[in-house]
This record gives sequence, structure tokens and C-alpha cells, in this order.
Amino acid sequence: MDGDHRRRPERCPGGGLDAVTPAHGAGVMATGVLSVGLSSAGAGRLSAALLVVAVGWWLVLAVVFAARLVRRPERWSSEAESPPALTAVAATAVLGTRFALLGRYPVAWALLALAAVAWLGLLPVVLVRRGRRDAVPGSAFLVTVATEALAVPGGVLAAALRVEWPLVPSGCLLLLGLVLYALVLTRFDFGQLRDGAGDQWIFCGAVAISALAAARLDAAVRRVSGPGRPGTAVTVLDEAALALLLVSFACCLAALCCEVRWPRPRYDVRRWSTVFPLGMTASAALATGQTSGLRWAASAGRALVWVALAAWVVVAVGALRRSGRKAVTQ
Repeated sequence: MDGDHRRRPERCPGGGLDAVTPAHGAGVMATGVLSVGLSSAGAGRLSAALLVVAVGWWLVLAVVFAARLVRRPERWSSEAESPPALTAVAATAVLGTRFALLGRYPVAWALLALAAVAWLGLLPVVLVRRGRRDAVPGSAFLVTVATEALAVPGGVLAAALRVEWPLVPSGCLLLLGLVLYALVLTRFDFGQLRDGAGDQWIFCGAVAISALAAARLDAAVRRVSGPGRPGTAVTVLDEAALALLLVSFACCLAALCCEVRWPRPRYDVRRWSTVFPLGMTASAALATGQTSGLRWAASAGRALVWVALAAWVVVAVGALRRSGRKAVTQ
């Protein structure tokens, strides 16, 4: 998070698998959350196709970074200290959420446990090693994204299985994520909205995933407590989900206006971090609309999920073209 982070390109040392960096994990995040959103919007086949892509991508990254830990531990340690390393947590948790929605509960629990272990190992390192920087880029908001990503499958599993025990830790993660967001926001370099290569959008995605976590916990509390016992928790979560969703819409609109004012059409791997907030905001709107009965939120979510899919296709084409050019020159 050095002071020249605005225009510095993402470094991809070497070629082939050696060029893979933790920033590529945002692609799994974006693909996974699009699968969740499309499922909620009723596009089951597209959702399933993207889930297959996300799982395959996740497996490739897992193998690459496991091999790097063995063969190049110095580079692995350096990358583990950077905020993009937390995409591993968020991507794994997002896949856990999708499998939970499919009713594949053992797989969902396993992915949630794996994400929690990675979160416990990576978050303190990122906070300590990078906590002394003055101005931070959008990727710094991944501390919130990774934290809230653990709360979402906790809420989904609690609602599906009608068990109460995941609600307390998931609620604590929701609150912790919001605290971390506030801390990062005070040091965020807003110049990134003008100069960022794509990861500036994570400041939108961090709010959106907080809204999704609140909506999923809201639904879980309603299901566990029963229709006759709404309670204060439901009211608080309901209002929090709506408020966070509205803030997420406002953040996305601000980021989009900056993209129009200062166009940056060239592909960068950090553009996957632009797709992720769009898909996450769509999923949050769909979940909030379903839980709270707000038709406008559900309608907005259904519309936005197709916008997010279009953005995914554009970035995917850019990634393939970049890979093709590299293959020709090597």
C-alpha cells in the first residue's frame, strides 16, 4: 500500500502459472457471487455453469499457491501479507454459500471451516504488516469482505438447518466487518476513484456483502425463531440490511460516474474486483427483497445481476485476449 499505488500496474512476475497473483482470487469471488445472484434471479442453468467455472478456478489457484508455498516460500509469505491474499477467504466462503443454497451442506460446512482457518491465519498478518500505511487502495477493504464473507454462509446454513448456534458468531462477524470498514474508510485514498485499476470498487463490494450478511442473518433469525416471535434482532437486521443496501447502491453509482468521467478501458486483473461488487450488490438486493418483501429491491437485484454478468463477460474477454497476446510473444 505504498503511496504510488494509484497508477502502479499489477505485477505478474514471469509467465504461465508464475504470473498468477492473489489478485486473481477476485475472479473466483466475482464468478461465485454471480452464480449466487443468478440462482436467486431464477437463471438456474447460467448459475450452474458459473459455479463450475468458479470451482475449477478455485482448484487451480489452490494448487498454484500450495506449490508456491513449497517451492518459493519467500514469495508466498510476501503475498500472504498483502490484502489481495484475503480473496482466498472470500472466494472460499462465497463457494460455501452457493453450495449451502444448493443443499450440499457437508461441502458448505467444509468450505466455511476452510475459509475460517484461512481468515484466522491471514487477517492478523495483513492488519499488522499493512496497518502502518498512510493512504490505502481499494484492496484494503478486503479485510471487511473476507470477514463478512464468513457471516453469509453462517446465516444461510442456520436458516436451512434451523439451528441457532451459527447466528451469534455470524452476527459478531457482521459487526466486526463494519468496524473494519470504518477504519479502512478513514484512510482510503479517494483518488483511486479517478486513477484506480479496478480494485477501487471493493469499497462498494464491502458494503454490499455486509448488506447480504445482514439479510441472510435476518432470514435465519426469522426461520429459527418462528413467525410468532419476530423480536428486536429481526427489526435491527432488517433495517441494517436495507440501509447498507442503499449505501451500496450509492457507492456503485459514485464509482460508475468516476469511470465515465475518467475512463480506464485497458484490462487489468484487478478488474475482477469491479465485477464482484456489481454481483454482490445484486445478490444483496435480491436477498433483502426476498426477506423484507420489498419488491423494488428484488426488481433492482434482478436487473443488476444481468449488468454484472455483462461486466463479467467483458472482463473475461479482456483476460483471454491478454493471455493470447502473452502466448504469442513468448
